Amino acid sequence: MGKETFADKNKKIEDKVVGAYKKVEKTFVGTYKKVEDKFVDTFLRRSDETIEEAKERMKNTTKENQNQQNEALEKNRKIQEEIELRNKKIQEDIAAKPKR
Repeated sequence: MGKETFADKNKKIEDKVVGAYKKVEKTFVGTYKKVEDKFVDTFLRRSDETIEEAKERMKNTTKENQNQQNEALEKNRKIQEEIELRNKKIQEDIAAKPKR
């Protein structure tokens, strides 16, 4: 029982590596959140809202903008199709006219 097996040694190494990774991840994520909150507080937050409310407002605004862009793209696609149909009709009309 006094001897450690290869699997036991690997498990200890795994635990240390995973633990170190989680510590680094927690540090970076925590730092990122602090920077993000400071940015929102400085540049995006309105005087009557919290940082979290400002983040939620920005997320909703982004979704609304994306929806508006999608609607505009769809409208432009329909207009383009209509133009192509009209051009095709004009070309057919020109081709069908007798030449003088």
